Amino acid sequence: MWKRIALILVLVFSISLSNPGVATASGLKSFIDSADGYQFLYPNGWLQVKVANGPDVVFHDLIEVSENVSVVISPVPDGRTLTELGTPTEVGYKLGKSALAPVDSGRSAELINVGQKEVDGKTYYLLEYEITLANQQKRHNASSIAVSRGKLFTFNASVPEKRWKKLQRTIDELVNSFTVY
Repeated sequence: MWKRIALILVLVFSISLSNPGVATASGLKSFIDSADGYQFLYPNGWLQVKVANGPDVVFHDLIEVSENVSVVISPVPDGRTLTELGTPTEVGYKLGKSALAPVDSGRSAELINVGQKEVDGKTYYLLEYEITLANQQKRHNASSIAVSRGKLFTFNASVPEKRWKKLQRTIDELVNSFTVY
């Protein structure tokens, strides 16, 4: 019996070592875009989808396709830093009005939480929104924003409000995993 347990442990350990791109303990995989200079984690079982004239990359859940993460890359005027663009609250309101709930979209975005962190000399703003869609369905969005090499990187994770409590810890982990270089 001990040999069988030891064999199972060796197999599990060797499988986890043979797949270093997967954060097996938390069921997350790593996505790296070395050309644009960013990376993040996303849930195992989510699929990458191609979007024309939109985000640089999008992943969504295989079953609940409205659960997704995306990265949008925009130019930064005059090579400004993130802090020169405004405080986390100011940038959060601008993002809410321009991207999440633009005029005449029928959507509203309420900025409910902001934060700031620094990783490897880069400043990141962490933003959390409650979104109401035109059909009155509610969503929860969490974002991480950073500036690197004259570009504004916006990582956004979005889930239906009814799933937020169950997924909040995972979404927070995804948002905090986002890094630019």
